[in-house]
Amino acid sequence: MITDWTERGIRESLESSLTRLGRSGVDILYLHDPDEYPDEIRRTAYPAVRKLRDEGLIRAIGFGMNHSGPLASYVSEFEVDVVLIAGRFSLLDHEALTTLLPLCAEVGTAVVVGGVFNTGLLADPSPGAMFNYRPVPAETLERARQCRALCEAYEVPLPAAAIQFPLLHTAVNSVVLGCRSAAEVTANAAAARFPIPGELWQRLAEAGFVPEQLLERRGE
Repeated sequence: MITDWTERGIRESLESSLTRLGRSGVDILYLHDPDEYPDEIRRTAYPAVRKLRDEGLIRAIGFGMNHSGPLASYVSEFEVDVVLIAGRFSLLDHEALTTLLPLCAEVGTAVVVGGVFNTGLLADPSPGAMFNYRPVPAETLERARQCRALCEAYEVPLPAAAIQFPLLHTAVNSVVLGCRSAAEVTANAAAARFPIPGELWQRLAEAGFVPEQLLERRGE
């Protein structure tokens, strides 16, 4: 993959997208996976997206990664409207809770959470499932199955809890899901609306799947 963080490269990429979309602008432009390019981000990429926002071609500047530490660094250094954190705030992974989410809440940066199924495991915890883009380790598979069993005791589908979990944090504005078919769109939409009793969240917290502090904010 060729990565071009220059102003010309970013502008051409955006203009190409606008042509395909048939739009004159977009709501958010994400600088995606800039983990290994901090110098290029500071020197050319961030100034370029600031200019695009000033011109009205984009409404918000975003950074998207699956590592919360570097995202927090960019939020601290730049004026960032929104971040997309993937796979690091789920029922099985609370990494983003330690630094990124409190910082975003403090400075007013919106948070979008992706990867809530951790590459499929929390959608279907089976031996052939993937976890963070790799075959699932046995102990992680067992944890996912324990989580599913708790949900089933309350007649709640595991995907519903996985999708709704990030929204327990006040800094999280939305959850983004990948869908391969119309059926998956329908299923995910239903899971997002599925009623989850407070008692289940408490049971999940007792088992370590939900940080207690999130329930304290909700008054559960």
